[in-house]
Amino acid sequence: MKVCVVGAGAIGGMMAAKLARAGHALSVIARGAHLEAIRSNGLKYIENGEALVITDITATADMEEITDQDLVLLGVKAHQIEPIADKLSGMLAPDGIIVTLQNGIPWWYFQKLPGEYRDSIVRTVDPDGAIAAAIDPERIIGCIAYPASTIDEPGVIRHIEGNRYPVGELDGSESERVQAICNAFVEAGFKSFVLPDIRSEIWLKLWGNLSFNPISALTHSTLVDICQFPQTRALAAQMMTEAQQIAEKLGASFRVTLERRIEGAEGVGKHKTSMLQDLEVGKALEIDGMLGVVIELGEQTGIPTPAMNTVYALVSLLNKTVQEEGLKVAGQPV
Repeated sequence: MKVCVVGAGAIGGMMAAKLARAGHALSVIARGAHLEAIRSNGLKYIENGEALVITDITATADMEEITDQDLVLLGVKAHQIEPIADKLSGMLAPDGIIVTLQNGIPWWYFQKLPGEYRDSIVRTVDPDGAIAAAIDPERIIGCIAYPASTIDEPGVIRHIEGNRYPVGELDGSESERVQAICNAFVEAGFKSFVLPDIRSEIWLKLWGNLSFNPISALTHSTLVDICQFPQTRALAAQMMTEAQQIAEKLGASFRVTLERRIEGAEGVGKHKTSMLQDLEVGKALEIDGMLGVVIELGEQTGIPTPAMNTVYALVSLLNKTVQEEGLKVAGQPV
């Protein structure tokens, strides 16, 4: 397949490297020093101490240079989609597909969803409905990216743990195309399977992200630190309880208990969440897509969210301060 990764960061870069190794024709959309490093030295991916360097790869910042793609992996942050939404369709072959990899509730959440909320616009991540208008839902397949990885330096991706990328059609059907994508992921070395209810799996991952990510940014703490400190463990559990009530009101279900989800995060160990990583290098934090959107759905469904509201206010102010003052908030050894 011809595959383009839009946003070849920690997760997108991981997928690009392994899909290229599996024989697919890869291109990546990147920018800045990361783009220049990939162009000069190839994309380097490190897993279990072994380095894979992909040099047969097209790297550009201009999406209009990339056309006729069978598969576009959308790996940018949720708040970065609207400015590029009208360019995505032009990248696709006639039967091309966009696979979304964002954390949190996606703009397409209510598309093809039976019930009273069908085709509602998720205003937190798509304020004017521009993304929903620009991207045909028939082109979309959802995916949840479970692995943890980091950008060690420009052009270098390091795998931390995990390899699961479950996929699913928005209407829950087990189509030939979703199975083909699943197969391609498996052949590339990922663990993938087709889900009949992609939204419930989105909630399962979001359950932890909406709590652990902002708490980690506010406290400069890793997953294991948050889970082993009683007060922050309790705060995460309260936020997750509020989210579960909203999700179940919208028809989603949870295949693991809240406590098991927390234990899973604890088991990852001394891993910095993506939000903490972004904070440390001065990037805008992915707050609305992970947390603000859930608060919006709480208002829509009539579910109170006091814990989430408090954490959202604090991390939003932190983000505002960092962006306005151009700060990098990285903890340094004493």
